[in-house]
Amino acid sequence: MKIREQLEERETQILSKFATLSKDSKGRDRDETPCDIRPCFQRDRDRILYSKSFRRLKDKTQVFLSPDGDHYRTRMTHTLEVSQNARTIAKALRLNEDLAEAIALGHDLGHTPFGHAGERALNEVCPFGFRHNEQSLRIVEHLENYGSGLNLTWEVRDGIINHEMELRAATLEGRVVRLSDKIAYMHHDMDDALRGGILVESDVPRELAKVIGYTNREWIDSFIHDIISNSMDQDDIKMSPEVDDAFHKLRKFMFERVYTNPVAKSQEGKVEDMIKILYQYYVDHIDKLPEYLKRMMDQGTEKERAVCDYVSSMTDRYAVAVFEEVYIPRSWNVL
Repeated sequence: MKIREQLEERETQILSKFATLSKDSKGRDRDETPCDIRPCFQRDRDRILYSKSFRRLKDKTQVFLSPDGDHYRTRMTHTLEVSQNARTIAKALRLNEDLAEAIALGHDLGHTPFGHAGERALNEVCPFGFRHNEQSLRIVEHLENYGSGLNLTWEVRDGIINHEMELRAATLEGRVVRLSDKIAYMHHDMDDALRGGILVESDVPRELAKVIGYTNREWIDSFIHDIISNSMDQDDIKMSPEVDDAFHKLRKFMFERVYTNPVAKSQEGKVEDMIKILYQYYVDHIDKLPEYLKRMMDQGTEKERAVCDYVSSMTDRYAVAVFEEVYIPRSWNVL
């Protein structure tokens, strides 16, 4: 028996009856020979981890644009914290940890440079609109590997597209990631806001603190423990009514005090203008796009979609570098 088959058999013995078993996956769009060592969801996790889209997350904004400090989160550190939350919850509930981790690592691959400011800009100018969860799915299905995609399993792709708050993944592992994402960003964005002097912990309303704790560390601990306690041996992932209410109120507090804070967001107008200008530049200069995107256009991809694919893939610093190269005059020297 191959190692993969032994691991798949172990899943049937130790995982919850509500877990998604690797051997029961709905499979991939393109058939391929299974790995002899890794079950399918572990293989997907590895493909995401080694992708160029994942590596670019290290130079993409989480919340604070170009912060002056080494300890503020980036889109990659956010992704890793989501993954850790999801693994902790999945392991406690005896769900498929490999599936939860693969979804977590891939959920934000489609984020633009400069976070949600870049997303808003592209959503305004692209005739097809732009949502980062949809772009994450597009990356793993079509754009990675120079237009070949990663050929991930159906379950991982379902979890990636459905990680937004108003959506619902088909698997419990996907639903774990959906909550783990929100818990992670509220926790680390609060931590960054405290570091940046935008908030102090005592700013959080006292009625929330009585439910989830008085410190940032206590909040994340409360949320994770409550999810585990209320989802154990259940065919759903949920919080208790009291903690769920506190969760949504804290999320609303964060949007009011951090995500729309004029100090933290003072540069976002400039970012949105820059992204819109870059988008229009490439619409007018299609020849500047990478060859694989030109091939995709030859095969039917609309040029606006290809431009959106390219601009959204940029890191913060690459977007600035391209903008400077195209629009900022350089000193003229005679040698």
